[in-house]
Amino acid sequence: MVKQKTQDFESAIKRLEEIVSQLESGDLQLEKSLELFEEGIQLSRFCHGKLDEAERKVEVLLKDAEGEMKRAPFEGESAATKDAEEEGGEEA
Repeated sequence: MVKQKTQDFESAIKRLEEIVSQLESGDLQLEKSLELFEEGIQLSRFCHGKLDEAERKVEVLLKDAEGEMKRAPFEGESAATKDAEEEGGEEA
């Protein structure tokens, strides 16, 4: 199994681009190609998860129960933080 060293989305995308480039060159032996392919799949899943997480955050920020755009707290954000931002006149 390939160790995943990447911890942020941008680094994962950069590494994934490098892997694609190497695989597209066609100059690798089968074993190395399979190793890179496995790493690429892991990175792809990691990036997909990060994008799903970001999409959920955006949806929470944009819609309320009636479908109107309104800011709402998300994981790790307290209601006090939301109230303070609303009192400060900030809108999403």
